[in-house]
Amino acid sequence: MAERAQYEELARQLSAIGVVKREIARMLPYDCPGGSAGVLTLLDRNGEMRMSRLAELLSVDMSVTSRHVAHVAERGWIERLPDPADRRSRILRLTPEGRALVAELHRRTSRVMAHRLSDWSDDEVGELVRLLGRLRHSFDGAAPSRPAP
Repeated sequence: MAERAQYEELARQLSAIGVVKREIARMLPYDCPGGSAGVLTLLDRNGEMRMSRLAELLSVDMSVTSRHVAHVAERGWIERLPDPADRRSRILRLTPEGRALVAELHRRTSRVMAHRLSDWSDDEVGELVRLLGRLRHSFDGAAPSRPAP
């Protein structure tokens, strides 16, 4: 197990990752803020779903999710269909326009990453991807807990 100082440094580095997120946010289209991009990306990655599942994946309140969904629906990037299992619920699905936008978001993000990591080797980029995936997996579905004193 890593030493406490390593965990403290990891926490500092993760807190500082905001600079990366801000640069990625700057390259988003003006009418597609980060929350909207997150909705589109999750629907692309996970397929159609109910709003409650989307809120869970976004880790935000249902009211926040509802605002993001309204924004992308107004632009025609998603459609809200009746849920055959529960007519009161809606299933969210990307439209062809939404899929095209997600593809553009991926292109823009890839360009930023390629530019900023141009001095990294393929192995270093691969290792970062692997480790970040492993880190995310370690937190997926984990109930929030209080750290030991």
